[in-house]
Amino acid sequence: MGFAFRKKQKKQAALTLKDIVLPTHVGIIMDGNGRWAQKRGLPRTAGHTAGAQNFRTITKYCSSIGIRYLTVYAFSTENWKRPRQEVDSLMRLFKSYLEEALRDFKDESIVVKFIGEKTAFSQDLQRLIYENEESSKNRTGMVLNIAMNYGGRDEIVRAVQKIAGEIKSGKISVDQINEKLLSDHMYTSGQPDPDLVIRPSGEYRTSNFLLWQSAYTEYVILDNVLWPDFTEKMLDDALLEYARRNRRFGGV
Repeated sequence: MGFAFRKKQKKQAALTLKDIVLPTHVGIIMDGNGRWAQKRGLPRTAGHTAGAQNFRTITKYCSSIGIRYLTVYAFSTENWKRPRQEVDSLMRLFKSYLEEALRDFKDESIVVKFIGEKTAFSQDLQRLIYENEESSKNRTGMVLNIAMNYGGRDEIVRAVQKIAGEIKSGKISVDQINEKLLSDHMYTSGQPDPDLVIRPSGEYRTSNFLLWQSAYTEYVILDNVLWPDFTEKMLDDALLEYARRNRRFGGV
């Protein structure tokens, strides 16, 4: 993985998005909502609301510039450990958003998918998740993966459990286990691995996001920027930084 936002490269000849090959699949760790609110003397829930609004803006922008797959980290398996009041507020926010999302992204023909263990959510949320996926599945635009109750380790464990069950039933043999088989049992089955993951907030860690899929993913970390303040211009800069990287995939 490549982990740096090398600001010195801004001094090179100015590039624009028209000059580069865009990554096919971009991941975003939407980090810093709570800190954004605290810096403004607001409750953490206000940060999550602002982050949700920015999610819509950035998603539509990614679609407009030609990104084919976008995966956003909305709620991790570890986020259940947060204070109950904050978790309950997030669940209400998710419900409100999912109700709006049935109408959202239609003009952009965005396909909406949810990755993660959905059964942990309330019946209302599960129904809205299903309705969003069903109503958008025949669209032809960008694929949006929303990671909710998602953890990379949990995803790998569940994939292995499914494969073990198929071996036990005689559907496949141990000799058939390979990287492709595991990839086919991930939530992102059939999709390309992420080329680029962007993380605002200056945290230099993966936070259990797309662990299997990101073996050769480039990371761009933005210091001193929290997710609600992340702009389209910052996304452009991250894409240009990605374009300057030499991706060797373990070679020379």
